[in-house]
Amino acid sequence: METFLEARHIVKRFAGHTALDDVTVSVPRGRVFGLLGPNGAGKTTLIRIINRITAPDEGEVRFDGHAFRAEDVQQIGYLPEERGLYKKMKVGEQAVYLAQLKGLSAAEAKHRLQDWFEKFGIMPWWNKKLEELSKGMQQKVQFVITVLHEPQLLIFDEPFSGFDPVNAELLKREILALRDKGHTVIYSTHNMASVEDVCDEIALINKSKVVLTGNVQDVKQRFRTGLYEVVSTGGELQPRPERYAVLSCETDGGVTRHLLQKEASLTNSGLIALVAQDLEVRSIAEQLPSMNDIFLKVVGHE
Repeated sequence: METFLEARHIVKRFAGHTALDDVTVSVPRGRVFGLLGPNGAGKTTLIRIINRITAPDEGEVRFDGHAFRAEDVQQIGYLPEERGLYKKMKVGEQAVYLAQLKGLSAAEAKHRLQDWFEKFGIMPWWNKKLEELSKGMQQKVQFVITVLHEPQLLIFDEPFSGFDPVNAELLKREILALRDKGHTVIYSTHNMASVEDVCDEIALINKSKVVLTGNVQDVKQRFRTGLYEVVSTGGELQPRPERYAVLSCETDGGVTRHLLQKEASLTNSGLIALVAQDLEVRSIAEQLPSMNDIFLKVVGHE
């Protein structure tokens, strides 16, 4: 998998506090890369270094195969957690102005903005001051401004903060659509609820260090616990403590659900064979841990 952006051995200190301690991350091209971690872990500091807002004390950033240059910032769209639009300016006027700063002509900016504003239902507010819009509508405007110049790299820091479920789903679909068009996305969050829906790869930062990296599905496999849900419509499951433990059993509407934890030496096919001796099996599914479970386990351990 081709690397688009790489931060190598990044160290950043502030007045005796080490915000990043030998942090290395590789962001694949055309993927959504989750930069995860609790508050204060160092995520925003790393993002500020990638954006050239601040410089590392040690280490380097490589962008699209070369050492990071000042002009590369034009190929980055950044949606910060602390939103920063001008509240007294009119929405359309402000959006065109900021698009021109990113290299678009006024005519091209208006054309693209019209498409995005129609999609997000913002067009009626074109001539309104930003402060007249709801918080969610303001965030939609800032999202549009972030992606309007179609940069190669998009960085979203807690993009769903403050959104209701409907608008969060809308934003999620747009992020995935941008990925499918070839854009590389860094998605920074401490909220694990959307990680599995949005991210392809992740790096988990805790206490200034990278403590976990990998493909989302590979990470979930790495933390598998041997839990299986068996759904059946008849029969009685015999106890086999040397092969599996029955953690729970619930029956509702003629359907019984057993939660089992199998011994590591028992294969999946072996579990299926044993269970099928006793039950009229409808389904057997492994219960992989959620990213939230993994986050709590790793961060709690650290």
